[in-house]
Amino acid sequence: GGGGFADYALVSLHCLRIYLDTSYRMTIDLLKEMPQITGEIGLNAADLPSSSTLCKAFDRISMSVCRVLLRQSAQLHDPSKHGAIDATFYERSAASRHYCQRISYRVQKLKVTKLVDTDSQAILDVHCSTNREGSDADLAEQIARRNAGDLRSLAADKGYDKQSLRESLRNLGIRPLIKHRIFAPYDHAHNARIDEQRYNQRSMTETVNSAVKRSLGFAVRARTWFREFREIALMCVVYNIKRAVKQ
Repeated sequence: GGGGFADYALVSLHCLRIYLDTSYRMTIDLLKEMPQITGEIGLNAADLPSSSTLCKAFDRISMSVCRVLLRQSAQLHDPSKHGAIDATFYERSAASRHYCQRISYRVQKLKVTKLVDTDSQAILDVHCSTNREGSDADLAEQIARRNAGDLRSLAADKGYDKQSLRESLRNLGIRPLIKHRIFAPYDHAHNARIDEQRYNQRSMTETVNSAVKRSLGFAVRARTWFREFREIALMCVVYNIKRAVKQ
């Protein structure tokens, strides 16, 4: 990394910043009083980067690295291959009104779709978007393709009711657990064949979304969309690690 800091050290510092839910400057100040933690990273108090260096280093962390970290952190929980998917929103309004007007910062919410393991409640994958256009079903298909080898079933609510999604999941070897909206009598028959116990586990996504927001915050600190996407991904990594440590 720049300034002689290893990439793994910078990623660790950013994860600690998210865990502490503080600014860059406050994170460095707190870590100066935590020699055991900085020692695990391979640094000491005198070697810690400045807050501006840590901020600029965030731009060099690619989203692919964040996804690898997310996958590795999910493996700490021994996933059951039964997943559930749902979307939630994170605030982008932490900036002042004057700042938002000056840079035409109009989008106030970030749409985040998470794939969650229903047994361990680990986050397997995440997708972020700054707009609400497009179908949730198409997005679910994209996420399922990325995790096809790790899923045997996928549960979702009626917002993901789309026949093409069900067919794509079956082609990938994934059993769709998505209720049909009632348009005809045979839709009742389709719903009756769904495994109710597995389908009801889709509520685990709401539990995970609530836990992440309560423990790590409901708003992102970054100002640009690509930094916000990385922050959300690292937030999911921190959540997985915290849950693994508690267990």
